Amino acid sequence: MSTTKKLLVCLAILSGCFFKASAQKVTVCNILVSGNHKTKTDIIIRELGFDNDDSLTVNNLKKTLERSKQNIINTNLFLNVEYTYTVKNDTLDLHIGVKERLYTIALPIFYLADRNFNEWWYDRNRDITRVTYGINAKHFNLTGNNDQLRVKAYGGFIPYFELSYGKPYIDKRKRIGLSGGVFYSTQRTMPYQLKNDKLNFYNSEERIRKRVGAFTEFTLRNALYHFHSIYVGFTSISISDKIAELNPNYFGDGDVKQNLVSFIYDYKFDKRDNRQYPLHGHVFLARLSNNIIRTSKTYDQTSLYLLYSQYFQLKPRLFLESSLRGRVSSPREQPFAIQGGLGYGNNLVRGYELYVINGNQSFVSKTTLKHQSFKKTFDISRIIKMKQFNSFPLAVYPNVFFDFGYVKNNFKEAQFSKLSNKTLTGSGFGLDFVTWYNTNIKMYYSFNNIGEKRFFFGIQQDI
Repeated sequence: MSTTKKLLVCLAILSGCFFKASAQKVTVCNILVSGNHKTKTDIIIRELGFDNDDSLTVNNLKKTLERSKQNIINTNLFLNVEYTYTVKNDTLDLHIGVKERLYTIALPIFYLADRNFNEWWYDRNRDITRVTYGINAKHFNLTGNNDQLRVKAYGGFIPYFELSYGKPYIDKRKRIGLSGGVFYSTQRTMPYQLKNDKLNFYNSEERIRKRVGAFTEFTLRNALYHFHSIYVGFTSISISDKIAELNPNYFGDGDVKQNLVSFIYDYKFDKRDNRQYPLHGHVFLARLSNNIIRTSKTYDQTSLYLLYSQYFQLKPRLFLESSLRGRVSSPREQPFAIQGGLGYGNNLVRGYELYVINGNQSFVSKTTLKHQSFKKTFDISRIIKMKQFNSFPLAVYPNVFFDFGYVKNNFKEAQFSKLSNKTLTGSGFGLDFVTWYNTNIKMYYSFNNIGEKRFFFGIQQDI
């Protein structure tokens, strides 16, 4: 046999061995879960994506188990998740160990009533009276089924009360969830219009705005990473005659009362490694909403919101995240109370935190390059004995970023808007600190394209 033929025979044998090893499967024989003193075992096994007697490919076994571990972490029920396994005679025995969080928390609340800390610091002269305080009591795992009971009772700048309960799975297949609640709030100070892309507030000794409402939400998780929800809510809002006088377009036509019935459908595909601070994976969100609004007349408002974020690892400790989001709504002319745009939560161009830019259409692109400079978990059991708090994780990510966005406003002259209908850009550098319970603290210095540069601070997540 020639040398070439011998070489081809050897390659064929090696290829056959390789494909045989790649295709080799093991059967899941036993799944043992420990450490879940409160949480039901089936809530954990629900996140694995496989069950007893299922077959797993040996070549992808490690990847499958790591992804399942991350799914369990993303339930936000556990501080730590570890697993071990043994393979014998083509069978797999898996052991999952979890460390549960503290599920019952009743915390005193002391927070600023403004859109963010930066607006309060720069535009509200650090006015301490603009504080809402009270109690936020929550059980994250009431019956061990990842069901949540929440009670909020606030006083101060915006008195507020809410009672809600949610259960992620109400069927045997653990696919359908249900939640609902009621709320009530009043205000003596409130924003009533936009001028130069800033909120104008009116102060009064009397209650000038009241909201009361109820809501229910149905959820469907038909696969590990696919989430659907249908939200139905009713809200009744009333304002004082003074607010209607200052801005007749608050509800429109000088009305002082609005009844709002909301229908919202969400679809989310979420395959991020960590939902609070992702470094790998991607997420897609589509939200279609319709509000039936009744004042002195009845009309509809419809909007569509889309978001896509991708997270890459470029090098062992170097990461890139990129996101696109946009919103369109109708009708063309909308009262102030239901207008949307940029300026709330994370739906903004960094560098424009002090502005609210309303319009029927908006778009934002965000890009961040970050480096994991430090990551360590400290053992502080000598100081704090509670197992839920006796370790202190800390990760630090220096980063640089660049954002751009646009808001289409058909009535910019009426709002004296200088920032709508033009491209907005912001860039800068900062530090992210990720610690207890995935708390994400952001500090950054930004530059925008209208010549402003400032230091900003925030505690937030993308979705």
